[in-house]
Amino acid sequence: MSAIPQLSLLEARVLGVLIEKQRTVPDTYPLSLNALAAGCSQKTSRDPVMDVSEADVAEALAGLRSQSFIIESSGSRVTRYAHNADRVLGVPTQSIAILCVLLLRGPQTAGELRINCERLHRFADISAVEGFLDELANRTQGGLVIELPRQAGARETRWAHLLCGEPTITQAPPPASGSSSALEARVSQLEAEVAALREIVAALQTQRS
Repeated sequence: MSAIPQLSLLEARVLGVLIEKQRTVPDTYPLSLNALAAGCSQKTSRDPVMDVSEADVAEALAGLRSQSFIIESSGSRVTRYAHNADRVLGVPTQSIAILCVLLLRGPQTAGELRINCERLHRFADISAVEGFLDELANRTQGGLVIELPRQAGARETRWAHLLCGEPTITQAPPPASGSSSALEARVSQLEAEVAALREIVAALQTQRS
């Protein structure tokens, strides 16, 4: 296989869901086809939001299986699926957490990644996230992430994964004179961070109850 696997959007979503659920709901992992379809169609923590059928997921699983990303188990009446991403990609668990969040939520800043990775791996600070991003970007076998050009009005650059190929760069037009786009961009980022923190708090409360 090539140094950088090339996945479809749905294959990437399926792989991301398997990684996520392994760490957040280990008691129900590996996942059934039904659970995978539900995870791919979640309305929260997903960008873009999808509505996929079990047939769609089965097709994506076949593509992932051809690249050794999938491990099947059929000890019970229902076939279950686990991922093999760490071995296929040859990266540490911290990097797998970052890739998982990029696969599920699209391009993000290092700060957003630190917050959104909380349930998968707890990074000490943003510099730790940046260190693993740099490693992923500069692998000798080929980079798995790329730093995107800074958007107009944004303070930080975003990162994207390369498992579906080079991302399409959409640069916002320069702000008009007197525009408040920089403030709006900052507010949007803070809203996203608050939403992620609320999700983490809700998950912790559920675990304690």
